[in-house]
Amino acid sequence: MLDTHVHFWQFDPIRDAWIDDSMKALQRDFLPPDLLPELTANGISGCIAVQADQSEAETHFLLQLAENHDFVKKVVGWVDLRSPDVEQRLDYFSQFEKLAGFRHIVQGEADVNFLLRKDFCHGIAALEKHGFTYDILVFPHQLGAVLEFIKLFPRQKFVLDHLAKPYIKDGYLDGWAALMREIAKHENVYCKVSGMVTEADWRSWKYEDFVPYLDLVTEAFGTQRLMFGSDWPVCLLGGGYVDVVGMVRRYFSEIEVAAVMGENGAKYYSQDFLS
Repeated sequence: MLDTHVHFWQFDPIRDAWIDDSMKALQRDFLPPDLLPELTANGISGCIAVQADQSEAETHFLLQLAENHDFVKKVVGWVDLRSPDVEQRLDYFSQFEKLAGFRHIVQGEADVNFLLRKDFCHGIAALEKHGFTYDILVFPHQLGAVLEFIKLFPRQKFVLDHLAKPYIKDGYLDGWAALMREIAKHENVYCKVSGMVTEADWRSWKYEDFVPYLDLVTEAFGTQRLMFGSDWPVCLLGGGYVDVVGMVRRYFSEIEVAAVMGENGAKYYSQDFLS
């Protein structure tokens, strides 16, 4: 069993200003020893650490944690994909065995077409030769650009984080669903079943709130291109680690759980975690 989306940080109120007072529970350090009991209690043997800060220092911080903790199987870091020197930076980062790929916090970009800009696409084009993955972090209003973006890179391995953050709290479905179906037609794109509780009402969500969204991504991507991610510790805003694991185990059959919570993530990140 593999959790494909966790974060670690040593809390800095300036750097981590996105963790505002509505998220007071997250205003502290979260490190691998804090996560390990949750993984163990839920029968999960490894995790993928994903960047939360846009700096190469963050990438090195996560790589060091992965070096020190075997259950941190891979890292999704950050590099400036818009830099003229991106190919040299990727050459440098290719020495780190546990570095799987990269992510940019596109959801925070004011430019709705950020993904399509020439400098960013130049960086994405450089990922393939190194075998690096790319996590797509967007809001639903950016999915039109995502669809155009993925068409440009048919051989690049992509994964959509958090189901592209559908508006679960408001119950909006159709616009998001139409674009997700189109995106899912591209077989190089996977989807993380993650981050749902924080898109719902943190304090009063129920399992049934998530079923229409799970139905859609299961229909569109199939159970072979979905992978479980807890989004720990952010998921703690909406309950406990056991709650997000329980949602996935309740929705999928036992055979599907083996794929969604293990085999698919291992395949995507090209690791023999399960051997």
